[in-house]
Amino acid sequence: MPRAARLDHPARQAQIYETAARVFCEKGYEKASMGDIAESLGMTKAGVYHHIESKEELLFAIISYGMDLFEKQVLERVTGIRDPLERLRATLRAHLLLVLRDRPKEVTVILHETSALPAAARARVNARKKRYIRFLEKTIRELVMRKQARRVDPSVAAFALLGMVNWTYQWYQPGGRLSAADLADSLTDFYLKGLLL
Repeated sequence: MPRAARLDHPARQAQIYETAARVFCEKGYEKASMGDIAESLGMTKAGVYHHIESKEELLFAIISYGMDLFEKQVLERVTGIRDPLERLRATLRAHLLLVLRDRPKEVTVILHETSALPAAARARVNARKKRYIRFLEKTIRELVMRKQARRVDPSVAAFALLGMVNWTYQWYQPGGRLSAADLADSLTDFYLKGLLL
């Protein structure tokens, strides 16, 4: 199973992950080579291999880095909110802003390339994803129990939320009619109006 990348400097780590994630997004994981990544970094392949043992290890490190980013910018900020409606609203908006405004390529790699990981590494990533799904289900279940939301299946509602949020990067164009914040507000209201009584 891939290990965490052997990088001593966080700034260099972020640079390698972000550059490799961009290359994976542009070419796809299978078609991207370590030479492509080295060229984009302005490094030699040997220089990249000084920090990363393999392309597989790099993919796991990028996905783990993207999950860390998501947990820091979304989950850690909302888990302490006691009111389930405010918790769900804050979660949805923060997740949308991460996808729309920050547009981290690592998140795109998580969505498209997790299946390329070996089974043990994929299981570790999927366990982190499932924690978020359980968090959403619990929040939605609380709203149903409080009779603030329709009697929906919490899993269906959670996956509907994820589908809506995670696909926006495919069609949203920065600099268009709506800002990222306006679109995040609009989609949050749209989802909640379909869920709440």
